[in-house]
Amino acid sequence: MIELKHVTKRYGATLAVSDLSFRAPEGQIVGLLGQNGAGKTTTLNMLTGYFPPNEGQVLVNGMDMLHNPRECKRCIGYLPEKPPLYDEMTVEAYLRFVCELREVERRAIVAHIGEIMAICGLTEVAKRLVGRLSKGFRQRVGVAQALCGNPPVIVLDEPTVGLDPRQVVEIRELIRQLGKTHTVIFSSHLLSEIQQLCQRVIILHKGRVIREADMAELTDGGDKVRLRASIAMNEEKLLPALKGLDCVCRVKVLPATEENITEVELECDARSDRGDPQTQLFRLLCGLDAPLRMLAPQRDTLEEVFLRATADEA
Repeated sequence: MIELKHVTKRYGATLAVSDLSFRAPEGQIVGLLGQNGAGKTTTLNMLTGYFPPNEGQVLVNGMDMLHNPRECKRCIGYLPEKPPLYDEMTVEAYLRFVCELREVERRAIVAHIGEIMAICGLTEVAKRLVGRLSKGFRQRVGVAQALCGNPPVIVLDEPTVGLDPRQVVEIRELIRQLGKTHTVIFSSHLLSEIQQLCQRVIILHKGRVIREADMAELTDGGDKVRLRASIAMNEEKLLPALKGLDCVCRVKVLPATEENITEVELECDARSDRGDPQTQLFRLLCGLDAPLRMLAPQRDTLEEVFLRATADEA
């Protein structure tokens, strides 16, 4: 649906984005993640046709944004970080204005606006001036204008910034619902937000893509398995035995909550020739007569993945 190929953007002598390539598949919620200054907003501005790249291509449904800007922009609805709202207009009048700009058929505008306001929870404030709305409702109006014309791709830049906790939850739920019928690309520096909503993640660092993968692939640990175990044996006897297992790469001792109980986190090779790590651990503990009190697989959080990826780049 959306693809960037070797895109570079400079502002004078400043290199904002360098040789950027990634895809946003149809029907997915894709998160653009990065620290402040990583190039997220610049990337979205090029993706939506606001800025041309100095080098490379932006493709929308196989069409080049530079060569077919009108056709490409019809496919994209964009909510910038600061929504382009007119405070002196009512919500209904503003959405009508946006529909006319996006060349929605006149006879279809009333029904189209009604549908959009219902989706975005704006029906009750349709006659109110945009300038008198709360921050949360203004953000909803910003999302609504992005839906005018029913574009298949919705692009959102920091959609929850500045909102209170209840408003954040409401906007996140709105994004989740939009993801059922649209391709959604949104940027955020909030790791929890990306992890809750996205099927695919693109991590930017200093204007470059350093990781791009489905969320499950990012957090499953790849060839490594992490296990947390609580074992009824003292640490001095247990640790040498655990470190001797063929599959164990690393043992981390965790604070114990009971006497003679050892809590550990094991990093294991999932491709060991002697069987899966859980089976090897069970056999070892049976031989040691060490009761296993708890065993649970551990998954990486997106925060751990992000910090590890940016640390590797640094």
